[in-house]
Amino acid sequence: MRAALTGRTDEGEVMAGRAEPRGAEETRAADVLQRMRHDIISCTLKPGTRLRFEPLKELYAVSFSTLREALSRLVAEGLVVSEGQRGFMVAPLYLSDLQDLTDVRVLVDQECIGRSIIHGTDDWEAEIIAAFHRMDRLKARLGELYYLSDEWSQLHGGFHYSLVAACRSPTLLDFRDKLFQRANRYQRMSCQFRAKWRPKDVEHRTLMDTVIARDANAARQLIERHIRETTENVIANASQFLSPEPGGFATVARPVAAE
Repeated sequence: MRAALTGRTDEGEVMAGRAEPRGAEETRAADVLQRMRHDIISCTLKPGTRLRFEPLKELYAVSFSTLREALSRLVAEGLVVSEGQRGFMVAPLYLSDLQDLTDVRVLVDQECIGRSIIHGTDDWEAEIIAAFHRMDRLKARLGELYYLSDEWSQLHGGFHYSLVAACRSPTLLDFRDKLFQRANRYQRMSCQFRAKWRPKDVEHRTLMDTVIARDANAARQLIERHIRETTENVIANASQFLSPEPGGFATVARPVAAE
């Protein structure tokens, strides 16, 4: 009807004026959301960047309505900031937010790991081993700059999820996933500036062995150290992106290749 009255076509409409199936629209909207989320987390869209509708509409080949829906979802996830009449921008990165995020992640991951050690089955243990193997083998194939790989980042997230997957709380897991994605944005940004990477494969293997051994106290200590050391590396390697408090934006430096 709208196309017939206005002579316009939009995403979800064809030249004949008939709408695509609702399922196709939802699939396209979900795809755009995933692509934008990835571009923000990987810092393709840098912190503090103004998100103007016309360039984004052309970049992602979507309608204004689908783009606005995706941006609203990203606002809810804390990756985009809505400024009322001024539009949207990629959420800035603040030192205070990173430190607070780190503290909350430690609490949540420790709780999830503790519950998973209590409730986990043999199949849960097998999935942890498999997730570590996939991550470790890809690292070996990629070489020294493995941490710049999107695929490795996904497998890394999958390994950490496997450690907590048996906690039997969908609400807690959903909250943990949102925290992990926010932290991943800081980590992916900082990896562009690191001269070298600490030997995380040793940390990951130790985490795996400790969780499978059902040593809850040791596992809680290890996951806290792992998370806090990651934060320390972000601060050490990407402080130019971090503002001390909300109100000012950090200077954006040009990414450099790791040596």
